[in-house]
Amino acid sequence: MLHMLGGVDRPTSGKVYINGTDINSLKTDELAIFRRREIGLIYQFYNLIPVLNVEENITLPVLLDKKQVDKKDLEEILKILGLNARRKHLPNQLSGGQQQRVSIGRSLITHPSIILADEPTGNLDSKNSREILDLLKESNKQYNQTLIMITHDMNIAKEADRIIWVEDGKVRENRG
Repeated sequence: MLHMLGGVDRPTSGKVYINGTDINSLKTDELAIFRRREIGLIYQFYNLIPVLNVEENITLPVLLDKKQVDKKDLEEILKILGLNARRKHLPNQLSGGQQQRVSIGRSLITHPSIILADEPTGNLDSKNSREILDLLKESNKQYNQTLIMITHDMNIAKEADRIIWVEDGKVRENRG
């Protein structure tokens, strides 16, 4: 589901609209630009670029758009994610939790319309999980973003405005 919403996969039927745009009608290069600007993807397995350091991985979407990085935003994200001291480290020099925080930072740096998160706290301890959830909620409010999160953790799910349970590919329950 996240891959279809993110334009990574195409549905076999139906359409996916984000901000009034049918993303499946976009050409490959248009979709890549749209995704980079409008969709923040937080993958369970990070998808970091191994030859780029923390700062470069976070700012990659901005640089690909040939825009200036807002240094204040970058510093705030690095501080909140606890990555200031690791900003020049490569992904293989980071713990799994740190890599996940880099992935989250990359998804937030462009202030996208929608954030799609696949188990964003799955590799974090409870303190860091709480901080990440607070950051995502604050970003949601501050930038009027839609946050769609996949989680198996009911404590995290209970914090959502709306919960949709999916079982065996079918909606089992829809609350909110």
